[in-house]
Amino acid sequence: MSSAELQPPGNGVSKGGGTAKIVYVLYLGGIVIGLLALVGVVMAYVNRDDDGTWVADHYRFQIRTFWIGLLLTVVGVLTTFVVIGWAVLPIVVVWWIVRCVKGLKYVSRAEPYPNVTTWVW
Repeated sequence: MSSAELQPPGNGVSKGGGTAKIVYVLYLGGIVIGLLALVGVVMAYVNRDDDGTWVADHYRFQIRTFWIGLLLTVVGVLTTFVVIGWAVLPIVVVWWIVRCVKGLKYVSRAEPYPNVTTWVW
Protein backbone atom coordinates (compact mmCIF):
# COMPACT_ATOMS: atom_id res chain seq x y z
CA MET A 1 0.00 0.00 0.00
CA SER A 2 1.17 3.50 -0.73
CA SER A 3 1.21 6.21 1.91
CA ALA A 4 -1.63 8.04 0.09
CA GLU A 5 -3.92 5.02 0.60
CA LEU A 6 -3.21 4.98 4.33
CA GLN A 7 -4.06 8.62 4.91
CA PRO A 8 -7.52 9.57 6.18
CA PRO A 9 -9.91 11.83 4.25
CA GLY A 10 -9.17 15.52 4.47
CA ASN A 11 -5.43 15.14 4.00
CA GLY A 12 -5.25 17.02 0.71
CA VAL A 13 -5.11 13.88 -1.44
CA SER A 14 -8.08 14.51 -3.71
CA LYS A 15 -8.14 11.82 -6.37
CA GLY A 16 -11.20 12.50 -8.53
CA GLY A 17 -12.43 15.50 -6.58
CA GLY A 18 -12.13 17.75 -9.61
CA THR A 19 -14.96 16.06 -11.47
CA ALA A 20 -17.20 16.17 -8.39
CA LYS A 21 -16.55 19.92 -8.15
CA ILE A 22 -17.50 20.33 -11.80
CA VAL A 23 -20.78 18.49 -11.20
CA TYR A 24 -21.65 20.78 -8.27
CA VAL A 25 -20.89 23.85 -10.40
CA LEU A 26 -23.02 22.47 -13.24
CA TYR A 27 -25.84 21.94 -10.77
CA LEU A 28 -25.59 25.54 -9.63
CA GLY A 29 -25.59 26.69 -13.25
CA GLY A 30 -28.60 24.44 -13.79
CA ILE A 31 -30.68 26.86 -11.76
CA VAL A 32 -30.42 29.29 -14.68
CA ILE A 33 -29.91 26.86 -17.57
CA GLY A 34 -31.64 23.58 -16.69
CA LEU A 35 -29.69 21.55 -19.25
CA LEU A 36 -26.52 22.02 -17.17
CA ALA A 37 -28.03 20.01 -14.31
CA LEU A 38 -28.79 17.20 -16.75
CA VAL A 39 -25.16 17.25 -17.94
CA GLY A 40 -24.06 17.18 -14.30
CA VAL A 41 -26.12 14.12 -13.40
CA VAL A 42 -24.85 12.28 -16.47
CA MET A 43 -21.28 13.05 -15.36
CA ALA A 44 -22.07 11.80 -11.86
CA TYR A 45 -23.51 8.56 -13.23
CA VAL A 46 -20.52 8.02 -15.53
CA ASN A 47 -17.98 8.60 -12.75
CA ARG A 48 -19.74 7.00 -9.78
CA ASP A 49 -18.00 3.61 -10.17
CA ASP A 50 -14.60 4.96 -11.22
CA ASP A 51 -13.40 5.63 -7.72
CA GLY A 52 -14.03 3.66 -4.56
CA THR A 53 -12.79 6.47 -2.35
CA TRP A 54 -14.54 9.36 -0.62
CA VAL A 55 -15.50 10.85 -4.00
CA ALA A 56 -17.97 8.03 -4.63
CA ASP A 57 -20.09 9.42 -1.77
CA HIS A 58 -20.25 12.77 -3.55
CA TYR A 59 -21.40 11.17 -6.80
CA ARG A 60 -24.12 9.29 -4.94
CA PHE A 61 -25.15 12.50 -3.18
CA GLN A 62 -25.21 14.39 -6.50
CA ILE A 63 -27.36 11.74 -8.18
CA ARG A 64 -29.79 11.82 -5.25
CA THR A 65 -29.82 15.63 -5.32
CA PHE A 66 -30.81 15.61 -8.99
CA TRP A 67 -33.66 13.12 -8.63
CA ILE A 68 -35.03 14.54 -5.39
CA GLY A 69 -34.78 18.05 -6.85
CA LEU A 70 -36.62 16.95 -9.99
CA LEU A 71 -39.35 15.35 -7.89
CA LEU A 72 -39.76 18.46 -5.73
CA THR A 73 -39.79 20.70 -8.81
CA VAL A 74 -42.52 18.61 -10.45
CA VAL A 75 -44.55 18.78 -7.23
CA GLY A 76 -44.00 22.56 -7.13
CA VAL A 77 -45.04 23.05 -10.73
CA LEU A 78 -48.13 20.86 -10.34
CA THR A 79 -49.20 22.71 -7.21
CA THR A 80 -48.82 26.19 -8.72
CA PHE A 81 -52.39 25.76 -9.91
CA VAL A 82 -53.51 25.75 -6.29
CA VAL A 83 -51.09 28.58 -5.35
CA ILE A 84 -48.91 26.59 -2.90
CA GLY A 85 -46.44 25.77 -5.68
CA TRP A 86 -45.37 29.41 -5.79
CA ALA A 87 -44.00 28.89 -2.27
CA VAL A 88 -42.61 25.40 -2.98
CA LEU A 89 -40.50 26.37 -6.00
CA PRO A 90 -38.32 29.02 -4.26
CA ILE A 91 -37.81 26.60 -1.36
CA VAL A 92 -36.60 23.96 -3.82
CA VAL A 93 -34.11 26.43 -5.30
CA VAL A 94 -32.74 27.29 -1.84
CA TRP A 95 -32.57 23.56 -0.99
CA TRP A 96 -30.64 22.90 -4.22
CA ILE A 97 -28.15 25.73 -3.59
CA VAL A 98 -27.49 24.67 0.01
CA ARG A 99 -26.83 21.06 -0.99
CA CYS A 100 -24.44 22.14 -3.74
CA VAL A 101 -22.55 24.62 -1.57
CA LYS A 102 -22.19 22.09 1.25
CA GLY A 103 -21.02 19.48 -1.24
CA LEU A 104 -18.44 21.89 -2.66
CA LYS A 105 -17.22 22.59 0.85
CA TYR A 106 -16.61 18.90 1.55
CA VAL A 107 -15.01 18.25 -1.84
CA SER A 108 -12.65 21.18 -1.30
CA ARG A 109 -11.59 19.59 2.00
CA ALA A 110 -11.22 16.18 0.29
CA GLU A 111 -13.82 14.71 2.66
CA PRO A 112 -16.79 12.46 1.95
CA TYR A 113 -20.25 13.93 2.32
CA PRO A 114 -21.32 13.02 5.87
CA ASN A 115 -24.88 11.79 5.16
CA VAL A 116 -25.50 11.04 1.50
CA THR A 117 -28.97 9.57 2.11
CA THR A 118 -30.51 12.69 3.64
CA TRP A 119 -33.38 14.45 1.92
CA VAL A 120 -32.61 17.77 3.55
CA TRP A 121 -29.00 18.97 3.56
